[in-house]
Amino acid sequence: MSFRPVFIAVVVAFGLIVAAFLIHHARPKAEVEQPSSALVEASGKCAECHARLQYAVVHEYEMSAHAKKGVTCLDCHQPAPGQQKMEHHGFTLSTHLTAGNCRACHEGIYQQFLESRHAASAWAAIHGTQGLSPEQIAFSEKYEPGGVNRPANPLTALEGAAAVTGGCEQCHAIGKPNEDGTLGTCTDCHSRHADSVALSRMPSTCGQCHMGPDHSQIEIYTQSKHGVQFAAFHNQLNLAANPERLSTRDMWIPTCATCHMSGLSGLKVTHNVSERLSWYLAAPVSTKRPDYVEAQENMKEVCSQCHTRATIDRVYQQAEQQVAVTNDRVLAAQAILNGLQKDGLLTGPPLTHAIDFTYFNLWHYDGRTSKHGAFMGGADFVQWHGNYALLQGTVELQHEAEELRREHGRK
Repeated sequence: MSFRPVFIAVVVAFGLIVAAFLIHHARPKAEVEQPSSALVEASGKCAECHARLQYAVVHEYEMSAHAKKGVTCLDCHQPAPGQQKMEHHGFTLSTHLTAGNCRACHEGIYQQFLESRHAASAWAAIHGTQGLSPEQIAFSEKYEPGGVNRPANPLTALEGAAAVTGGCEQCHAIGKPNEDGTLGTCTDCHSRHADSVALSRMPSTCGQCHMGPDHSQIEIYTQSKHGVQFAAFHNQLNLAANPERLSTRDMWIPTCATCHMSGLSGLKVTHNVSERLSWYLAAPVSTKRPDYVEAQENMKEVCSQCHTRATIDRVYQQAEQQVAVTNDRVLAAQAILNGLQKDGLLTGPPLTHAIDFTYFNLWHYDGRTSKHGAFMGGADFVQWHGNYALLQGTVELQHEAEELRREHGRK
């Protein structure tokens, strides 16, 4: 046998081996890397399949606090009381995860959440009492009076199911009643598999819902001194710090969670985002909350970790003056509409006349914006997006009212 064919065969074989190696090397890691035995054990063998099918899910879990503490996939995905079940490759899992799964380990947090505006009142803001049990309504009314026992928002019927499902519910479902008797889902803020404290501390997480003309908190925060500093220095903050040991060394620039939830420097940690709110700023005419004094003092304690009491009191005094001014302007607008209704010039369901929208925009957009801007340090939102717009809306409302009276021969 000559040497040449042997040499060619060796070269071809070697080339095929190299080609196979290069192709294998170029394949995604999820295709070629096997999960470690420790991960397979910790994740209840779920990672063995999902590392190939949805690698991102396994990767998020690997980085999570749950993984570090040995919480397995099955610990979270097993059916909680009242949940529908399904069989999945020999395991019995919950068909749909809710707060009912999280409360198995975080009952105290869930109870705080139930008292907050994020719970039943968030859902009721669009659907009223639909889906809520009498017990849930009664419980929530103790903490958010009038926020739950209310009719559905008229916009839900006017805008239609597609707008409600694809729009309103994407945020307000944080308080959606579930079949298992719980409310909401914790993953709206914490993500599904990363369970990240850092993510929940990001302003952009809250800004997914708290944005736009009717609740422009993220826009106001971004413009404020706090927001400007966060944009410049967020890489220097310890966003993943333990909530129970959080200090201004970790978060020397506040985000939404710092002020509304965090236990900064030994203060109480809370998942009741209403606990430090002293006014019903979302209402057309704002009134003090029942726990006004305590709630305001709770928030001022947070502010005092970075600011002097004199500065804090001055900001609150200015903000409450703005609330009073806005209330007066909204009440004046209400009086115009009430007069038209009394004289029989404005009839029919809500939001069926042009003047209805003028009034709605005045309080729902401009009034809210002026008040939130004042409490959150957004000067442009107090004035141009708030007071100026209130003035413009009032003039338009007066003009439309005069036109209605002229059309009906009342002037």
